[in-house]
Amino acid sequence: MSTISLKGVTKLFGNLRAVDNVDLDVAAGEVVCLLGPSGCGKTTTLRMIAGLESASAGDVVIAGRRVNELSPSERNIAMVFQFYALYPSLTVRENLAFPLLAEKLSRTEIDRRVVEVARTLELTDVLDRIPGRLAEGEKQRVAVGRAIVRDPNCFLFDEPLSRLDVELRQQMRGKIKAVLGGLSKATVIVTHDQLEALTMADRIAVMQGGRIEQVASPHEIFTRPVNLFVASFIGTPQMNLLEAHFLGRENGLARFRTAEQELRLPLNGLAERLQPGAPVTLGIRPRAFDLASEPELDTLSAEADLIEPMGAETLVHAVDGKRDIRVVVPRRLRIGQGSVLHLRPKLGQVHLFGEDGRRIGA
Repeated sequence: MSTISLKGVTKLFGNLRAVDNVDLDVAAGEVVCLLGPSGCGKTTTLRMIAGLESASAGDVVIAGRRVNELSPSERNIAMVFQFYALYPSLTVRENLAFPLLAEKLSRTEIDRRVVEVARTLELTDVLDRIPGRLAEGEKQRVAVGRAIVRDPNCFLFDEPLSRLDVELRQQMRGKIKAVLGGLSKATVIVTHDQLEALTMADRIAVMQGGRIEQVASPHEIFTRPVNLFVASFIGTPQMNLLEAHFLGRENGLARFRTAEQELRLPLNGLAERLQPGAPVTLGIRPRAFDLASEPELDTLSAEADLIEPMGAETLVHAVDGKRDIRVVVPRRLRIGQGSVLHLRPKLGQVHLFGEDGRRIGA
């Protein structure tokens, strides 16, 4: 049974609480990404699963067994590091075979596994090369192959793609995802790159300040962020978070005062939970605006200040007083600096957060 379970796991470094009461379950065959900014505790959490750091409190359970007192080798995990750590004097074939030597397998079985992994990761043509004669993408595939050639309880990846360029990252994301999809092992990947997390994970655990803020599918994380931190951290360009006050309801619409403008929105039953005068934050993604020709009750007006071409789309930074509102529009729309935009939030794509920063609505 390849599973990972963290129960109230905490890590203290003196007075610093690096990881704070983390609960997380990873099922067999599931890929979970720990995602967050630098210093949020994601790598420390991974190191506690691996046994490279001891937990100050809580339980680390792997394959149904509490492993807090076990050494890394006794936990039977396979780990891929940010730095490949390949043996420079050994060939690719020998690097792949090295983890199997300690298991005292027959030479026939070792050769079979090495050939199978090499075929899966497209390394067959470089099996007799040393790491110094490999491209960066090939080195990373060897590091991954050295992990999956074994039959461990689980897989741990610590920012495995951070040293690759953009094109190689894209290729390796797909390759690693395909390989992991064929294995029934619990897998935890640490990354600060949200695109990696969104494309590779079955679920994402967003971390901040040593705590997990939200654990959910990539779709759920993106469409229903649980609080302001998750809302602002997930998504490129970043979600617009507009401070506002709820004015009340009129003709089935919720009225908000944001900066010096009033905005009316159909928020269904969410507005029923608010009292007039309540401070809220409206979360609107840059791609969740339509452009209106004239100002209306359901639009915000702002002046285009900075134009950033992004290929098929254009990112417009529009100024509303001292506030920057980011808007993504199709490239065919010609918007010049100083143009006044009337921005209509798309129906059903406005997120509402209360004064405590939590999402309003189940």
